[in-house]
Amino acid sequence: MSSLFPIEQLGHCSSALTEQMQITLPKAIVDCQLLPQCPELALYLLDANYPQHELDYDTMMRLMNEPSYWAFCWASGQVLARYIIDNPAWVAGKRVLDFGCGSGVAAIAAAKAGASHVVACDIDPVAQLATRHNAELNNVELEISGDFFTYRGGIDIILVADVLYDKQNLPLLSAFAERAPAVLLADSRVRNLSVPPYIKRQTIESSTIPDLDESQEFNQVNIYSAEYGC
Repeated sequence: MSSLFPIEQLGHCSSALTEQMQITLPKAIVDCQLLPQCPELALYLLDANYPQHELDYDTMMRLMNEPSYWAFCWASGQVLARYIIDNPAWVAGKRVLDFGCGSGVAAIAAAKAGASHVVACDIDPVAQLATRHNAELNNVELEISGDFFTYRGGIDIILVADVLYDKQNLPLLSAFAERAPAVLLADSRVRNLSVPPYIKRQTIESSTIPDLDESQEFNQVNIYSAEYGC
């Protein structure tokens, strides 16, 4: 798939995000990378050559205890972005909220697909910073929010990627239903979401960027939708 993103920007380093990443990984670099399945988009992500084979115990523990989700484009995020771009009617002209936005990839895709207003929501301040940088990189405007539960703006559809890995997060589905008439959800951990009115739309193969060599089963991303008619 050929690139639709201005190629001259690829590889450019983000000093602000690299500085944040090096708190955990001293030799890491965060640079501009094209998304293989979404050539319309690029993100500031952890460079694939980060020194993963040189990590000592303390560094590994910091990575586990304070994971930098924003520094990766997870398979579900890339698939959700691709689905939105291919099916813009889900977001075109609508008020969209991207829950747990991480790098902001789904929010950026929604803005590119014609959403009237997009809120990128994440409790991690560095994810908020990364999303701002990524929005500027892709020439879109986003509103940044740190707390879904205190956000009071109108929402027509909520976008969600990879939040159901923990069953304790299932009550979020009820919270989404209370805030918006529609939800579009991508998840690589949930094979069959048997929660009405969710239906499975599609299964798409993908992988995390940079590649974490995850189990093949986690490269199968399911797209679910819920519409409440309210």
